Amino acid sequence: MKQNWLGFSLAGNKGSGLGEKFAFALRDNLQSVFSDFGAERISRSSHIEKVCLISDGVGRDNISDFTLNLILDYICNYTQKFALEYIAPQWRRIVWLGKTEFDYSLKAWTRKRYELPYIDGDYVLLTPKDILTRDENWINRGDMVKQFEEIPVAIPDAELRGQVFAYFDSVLAKHEDRHASQEERAEAVIKTYMNFPELLDWYIRYKEDNGNKATDISAEKVALTKFIFQHQVKQIQSQLANETEFYSLTNSTYEETHQRLAFFKNVIEAKGGHRIFWRGKEAITRESDLQILCKFIWFGTPSDASAEVNDGRGPVDFKISRGALDKTLIEMKLAKNTKLRQNLEKQLPIYMAASAARRGIKVTIYFTAAEKIKTDAILSDVGILGHKDIVLIDGRNDNKPSGSKA
Repeated sequence: MKQNWLGFSLAGNKGSGLGEKFAFALRDNLQSVFSDFGAERISRSSHIEKVCLISDGVGRDNISDFTLNLILDYICNYTQKFALEYIAPQWRRIVWLGKTEFDYSLKAWTRKRYELPYIDGDYVLLTPKDILTRDENWINRGDMVKQFEEIPVAIPDAELRGQVFAYFDSVLAKHEDRHASQEERAEAVIKTYMNFPELLDWYIRYKEDNGNKATDISAEKVALTKFIFQHQVKQIQSQLANETEFYSLTNSTYEETHQRLAFFKNVIEAKGGHRIFWRGKEAITRESDLQILCKFIWFGTPSDASAEVNDGRGPVDFKISRGALDKTLIEMKLAKNTKLRQNLEKQLPIYMAASAARRGIKVTIYFTAAEKIKTDAILSDVGILGHKDIVLIDGRNDNKPSGSKA
């Protein structure tokens, strides 16, 4: 639901919804995987995450959206209570929402009235922090595959344990002429779970027994997200605003982008701004995080900075534009990206043609000396080392004064 504004989005707040794939996956498994839903014998409670364990392509976003719809009345009441206590009346409005409660006598969803925060023509729904997480659900398909050999051991039925391992070995035996690949092993694991649906419940029971770890991990991930996208972003925005002309440039988008990137590079490399990419000794590992950070930082400039624009040939990280004729594209990548060479050789020229943009700039951020050497070698091979539109940013933390505003 877009009114939930849950998480940090690359562009806007509207998701793709559950869709047909999720609906068919749920329907197909109601008589098998979910045959004892609500009356489980092995796991302690019901888990809708089951549907993503055996259906490839049904992931955390589907589970998150489905869960929100199931607990919508709770979320609305939680938001209403907060709004009435902390939000001024002019920022609240009465709204009627459908499908918030299920009437078992009528066997139908019903509408209900709430007083919710209201801004920019729409209401807002809040989420309690203690039910937030980031990345994969605690119960997920990838983890289930990795933990496979530990699950049958937990089954008290010795005969069933033997059958499970025998079946798994028989599937792998098809590749006896060579060592099975990681993908083939994962496929064998999924086939075993499908042949013994009870294993899914034992995997869920295993995760329930270790549920305290889920709480700790989720709290840590949420705290890290808050630290990076609130504390760190505000700090570097303040530096850019107070020490540079980052937010007041008004040249063409190409010149403006180069100047802003120069300011950004200087703050990162010479004024302690590199800390935005680090938490302790760990640097950010996902390009999506890098792109979100830069989107936040670019916010407030005179130009329109659209993230993940898809103009027909795939999305580009940013399109900086003023009207239809003045556009500059930016690709922001981590040096550790295994497809960096491919991106440098091919991607941006394709994006530029699709967007009718006259210029494109590639920004690469590296966090180790080895990444810098690798990136320079690729740029040299491609023939663009030292090109004006190739911007390298040194995000290392081992070559800068520790307390510094160097």
